[in-house]
Amino acid sequence: MVLYNCFMASHPSESGTDWARFLHGTSSGITLMQAHFTEHSFERHSHATYSIGVTRSGVQTFNCRGTRHASLKGDVMLFNPNEPHDGSRGTDEGFGYAILYVEPALRDTWSDRSAGTIVSRYFTHTVVNDRRASSLLSQAVAALLQPQESMRAEVLTCASLIHLLGHYGEYAANLQACVDPGRHRMVAVREYIDAHFQEDLSVDRLGRLVGLSRVHLTRAFSKAFGVPPHIYLNMVRLRRAQNALLSGHSLADAAISAGFADQSHFSRRFKGSIGLAPGAWLKQMTST
Repeated sequence: MVLYNCFMASHPSESGTDWARFLHGTSSGITLMQAHFTEHSFERHSHATYSIGVTRSGVQTFNCRGTRHASLKGDVMLFNPNEPHDGSRGTDEGFGYAILYVEPALRDTWSDRSAGTIVSRYFTHTVVNDRRASSLLSQAVAALLQPQESMRAEVLTCASLIHLLGHYGEYAANLQACVDPGRHRMVAVREYIDAHFQEDLSVDRLGRLVGLSRVHLTRAFSKAFGVPPHIYLNMVRLRRAQNALLSGHSLADAAISAGFADQSHFSRRFKGSIGLAPGAWLKQMTST
């Protein structure tokens, strides 16, 4: 269990703008915190985890490694396990951010020679302006908050950490082709997704199915079929939902039967892949 040595404002509601929310990740060893602070300042503290945050608004200032840093909107903050730091607002408007606390043991599973991913153990940078890293982290946070998206959250969190340790760690990432686990394993994974698309599948579950680490499974599946497993799962769900709509089912029923959490979740994924809202697509497909 992750323990947080953070000291929150004793009465955060007094300012009306200070709040923090914690959520356990879809994988063991990952916790999400989202927060906004105007009045509160963090005392000097540390975490037993990697702490990877993206600033969403305002300016956050903090002391770490003997230097005072400022993180602006879109910047990514990188703290190693047990690395002391504090935190406070840099302007009167305060600061908002999302941060992932990742157990070091997960990094060990993601740095996998068989998967072709050898990355550093420690960050040498504290604040970076990296649009790809910011986007990956923001997408991972959104997936963590969305029911029925455990696999997406796992893959994006893993991709974020590998990217960041690879670019801002002790040495550049050594990313090579993964060891070919055999097409029969990848076909077995694809067939399992086809049969269990309604469930909240995880990469960990698929990896255990065929005896591969999560990162090895993801990279091998992507090489075999052109997309990572969470994208393939989304494709399967969308096809099921389209067939249900064409068969006369309501948007809500089609969403649930295809494995989406609800109609809103379905609509976002549908428009992201098809380019139209489901209702608009159905109207065009059934017009005479």
